[in-house]
Amino acid sequence: MWFERPGFPPVPPHRPSCHARGKCRAQRAAPNIMAVVGGKRGLTKADFLVEGAHRTMLVLKRLIAFITTSVPVFLAGAALAATGQPEPWQLGLQKGATPVMDDIIWFHDFLLWVISAIALFVLALLVIVVVKFNARSNPVPSRTTHNTTIEVLWTVVPVLILVTIAVPSFRLLFFQLNMPKADVTVKATGKQWFWSYSYPDSKFEFDSLMVQDKDLKPGQPRLLSVDNEMVVPVNKVVHVLTIGADVIHSFAVPAFGIKIDAIPGRINETWFKAEREGIYYGQCSELCGKDHAFMPIMVRVVSEKDYTAWVEQAKKKFATDDSHPTAVAAAGAAN
Repeated sequence: MWFERPGFPPVPPHRPSCHARGKCRAQRAAPNIMAVVGGKRGLTKADFLVEGAHRTMLVLKRLIAFITTSVPVFLAGAALAATGQPEPWQLGLQKGATPVMDDIIWFHDFLLWVISAIALFVLALLVIVVVKFNARSNPVPSRTTHNTTIEVLWTVVPVLILVTIAVPSFRLLFFQLNMPKADVTVKATGKQWFWSYSYPDSKFEFDSLMVQDKDLKPGQPRLLSVDNEMVVPVNKVVHVLTIGADVIHSFAVPAFGIKIDAIPGRINETWFKAEREGIYYGQCSELCGKDHAFMPIMVRVVSEKDYTAWVEQAKKKFATDDSHPTAVAAAGAAN
């Protein structure tokens, strides 16, 4: 059969092969193409290559100029990544306030270098292929189908890259999920559409609702400020228990590096250890209904002395009275 011959695909019998003619169609047509570039005739192959090189250099110069002007802008934007809350035109993650978030930022930056190196390597290969192996520069393509060295490299190198990424990734996961001994325990209950915080050790609970625009005071960020914030001591391990009262919510504070779902009927847990005093903001990060965007989280980190004083005040302001039974319990006791 014709397709079983070594010369497949076959060369039509009435036309000599490219090798027999000495020049293929692309080679014969090249002088005509080069002659009409720029509306001029008489250009040689060398002139055509020089013009192509000039255009390539022009593109490279524009690319370098773009990178040179963009890097300072990116760096300036990254500098706006302040602690505790997002900033206008911010680039990058919020500045970490806990060891977990510091590790997350380090791992993020590490992966950015890895993927940038891979992207530049692939781009270099594509440029080499476009420049060196186009029909003009390489009219007779190679018929090579296998290369043992290349096949070993493109198998081993990706494996080594994945192992390099996996080791710090697993370390970070273990660091996040291993619960250290808690100094303070706070239970956060997600409700439509606000949070309730309970301090089991001190026996008080309160609701935390977003401050409306008309009630905002100077310095309070819109959509993030609340009437009663969660207060924790600095440099203490805070154990956070989350649960949903109605639908699924999500307790997330970016500066702490925590994000955990609050699911009805199920207790989830996470932890953080704030190393700097200040106010840190978060939001519900699970679609939970029409006012999902109005469930801010506000955490105030204070000194241990100020925290003790706040707890004493909160006991009086938000104290729960367990001495009186609920209506259901009283009815059951009567029966």
